Amino acid sequence: MSAHVRLDPETCYRAVKSRDRRFDGVFYVAVRTTGIYCRPSCPARTPASANVSFHASPASAQAGGYRACKRCLPDATPGSPDWDVAADVAGRAMRLISDGVVDREGVEGLAARIGYTPRHLTRVLTAELGAGPLALARARRAQTARVLIETTDLGYADIAFAAGFSSVRQFNETVRVVYAASPTELRGRRGGRRTPGAVTMRLAVRTPFAGRALIDFLAYHLVPGVEVAGDGWYARTLDLPHGPGTVRLAMGDALEPGQTAFVEARFELADLRDTAAAVERARRLVDADCDPTAVADHFAGDPVIGPLVRRTPGLRLPGQVDGDETAVRTVIGQQVSVTGARTVTGRVVAEHGRRLDRVETTLPGLTHLFPTAAELAGVDPGTLPMPRARGRALVGLAAALAGGDVVLDRGTDRAVVRETMLGLTGIGPWTADYVAMRALAHPDVFLPTDIGVRNALRGLGHDPVEVIARADDWRPWRSYALMHLWNTLMPPTPAAAPADQMEN
Repeated sequence: MSAHVRLDPETCYRAVKSRDRRFDGVFYVAVRTTGIYCRPSCPARTPASANVSFHASPASAQAGGYRACKRCLPDATPGSPDWDVAADVAGRAMRLISDGVVDREGVEGLAARIGYTPRHLTRVLTAELGAGPLALARARRAQTARVLIETTDLGYADIAFAAGFSSVRQFNETVRVVYAASPTELRGRRGGRRTPGAVTMRLAVRTPFAGRALIDFLAYHLVPGVEVAGDGWYARTLDLPHGPGTVRLAMGDALEPGQTAFVEARFELADLRDTAAAVERARRLVDADCDPTAVADHFAGDPVIGPLVRRTPGLRLPGQVDGDETAVRTVIGQQVSVTGARTVTGRVVAEHGRRLDRVETTLPGLTHLFPTAAELAGVDPGTLPMPRARGRALVGLAAALAGGDVVLDRGTDRAVVRETMLGLTGIGPWTADYVAMRALAHPDVFLPTDIGVRNALRGLGHDPVEVIARADDWRPWRSYALMHLWNTLMPPTPAAAPADQMEN
């Protein structure tokens, strides 16, 4: 659905009248007579159609002079699914803004990553979203600040810098403008429990949400030292722009459709300036902006995927926290079992990853950061615990990542990344497409030669050749079809995963 279709006034107003939660995060409704903007499901009385306008983002509403509704908290909804799916300039820019690129590199840095001039990028974003990159980044900072105010014991100065503001004064002014309340007033009326010593947030996701299946997938693929998992939770280390960190995600199933559920995310960060980047990476992991209803509707009549969707509604496409890491792990996993890949990757991490000290993580089993591409680019392929040809492919890929020939930051053009990767020695279509699916969140990737896909189809009583021949019917959600097939092979997460027993 394009932004223009999404903001059709008649459709939007019908959604507001019905208080349809499926549209929360897709658009925002602003009321001229009150100066307030809300989510479509706001329980307040429905305003007259002549008094409302519709906006693609909170930033657009704020730029129009509206403040956030204190009742429905419109910026606390899941993000728009459009920006996660879209491969256009607006979608790529939104993903980078969410990662804090504007705060770290400015609008010039964001524009350079997209390949546009700052002025042209501002024009594109204003036309698509009703706000330029600075306003979009400001709205993201305000939302991060509100969550930190309401859910942590951090001081206001710490919150200001954690959210990405350059000064406490700017933080105070923005909070007052966006929420019509001071930081003290916001903290005074919060009902959440404080979490001293760490930053704990709730990540909003649309329902249905198959949280347990997501943990099963992540736990099955976990790398010792970098990841740990147990019943109902998953944790891992984070290599962030200003230092290391960890995140622990606790989640379960929330299967009633049309609601908003929450994943509890607990962060330990060496530098609070990385809060926004850590949150965004956690949101990627759980595919927080997915619209499961749209995916389910597409597969409803399919004889292969339809029954799987009904069996596991709300299945997500697991994302990643670092594109380079995903690419390296994918090459290591070529032509070996998942168990074998975990073992080999764990040895590479132990040998070349940076070891964390006990101040940097308190979670048992999390001992290392994943090796950077620059570190692996300097390794002798013959010393890696894998066949020499694959070792050369891995080092070659690491050199391309470290040198900037391949960029996997979700702001890049997916087609360009695929073409560049296929030009590297030892990188075939399966590897390039898998990286596009996991690292770039491509929703429409299918792996016809994958042995797991064929085993899953045989296990379901289908002829793999016949089914794969018509896989185009699953567009534009082929990545989700792939996940549903793989999910039939996924073992449940042990109550205490092996890595959970490791010494820190």
